[in-house]
Amino acid sequence: MGVEVQPVTPAIADSLGMKKAEGALVDAAQAGSPASQSGIAVGDVIEAINGAPVKGSRDLARRVATVAPGTAVKVEILHNGEAKTVTLTLGRMPNQQQAKASKQSAKSAASVAHLGLELAPATVVPGAGNKGVAVIGVDPDGAGADRGFKPGDIILDVGGKPVANTSQVRQALSEARAHGKNDVLMRVKTADGTRFIAMPLHNA
Repeated sequence: MGVEVQPVTPAIADSLGMKKAEGALVDAAQAGSPASQSGIAVGDVIEAINGAPVKGSRDLARRVATVAPGTAVKVEILHNGEAKTVTLTLGRMPNQQQAKASKQSAKSAASVAHLGLELAPATVVPGAGNKGVAVIGVDPDGAGADRGFKPGDIILDVGGKPVANTSQVRQALSEARAHGKNDVLMRVKTADGTRFIAMPLHNA
């Protein structure tokens, strides 16, 4: 489609006058992409594909992945507060790039059990951008959930050090623990902006 998206949080839904916090909010649309050519713009919310509701940004990626490139799809969006339906033809990712992204995503995704988070490099997660480590899963009983982490959040740095993969996250946690700290500050990009979250280091 040629868009970068983020989850619709309750706060975003409220600000847009939406009844439910569902759909995928477009935060970037590539020039000349199928999405931009069909009229989809930054700030629009993608609510359904071919009549199937889109629950969130990851759901959008899954639905698009099941449709063959070159196929025309109907996309229901919320544009400037009004519901619209547009038709676009899905583009094709170069085979080499697609295979590389698929292999890298599978290889790079990993859980950090102590944090209760499943992470993957932002570069291999659709719509996550090219900086940091994306949260792709949250254990509802874990420390991450307690501190407000949600799927779609991006960890930019840990203990003041930029991170781009799960190994760097683990390394930063280990270094903080080695310095006798009980908590470590993470700078996190969320749907509501960038903020700092203090995460406990016990059993890290």
